[in-house]
Amino acid sequence: MTDPPPLGAYVVDLGTGRVGRVIALTEACVRLGPVGGGREWDRGVAELRPATAAERLSAATAYANARSRGAVP
Repeated sequence: MTDPPPLGAYVVDLGTGRVGRVIALTEACVRLGPVGGGREWDRGVAELRPATAAERLSAATAYANARSRGAVP
């Protein structure tokens, strides 16, 4: 990615493969929050790409499954 993604966009962190939602932007990095909540993290714009609809759905499903098992509050 060359331009910063807009707030609220879903992106894939190329370093970890995790899907995150853009929650803040700075000159140096993008602040991401995991789907369903949890610990936030920072990444550079070059280390991100837009998430596909399938990736967004997969992340949401994984969160819902973990929550139904009691693995997340």
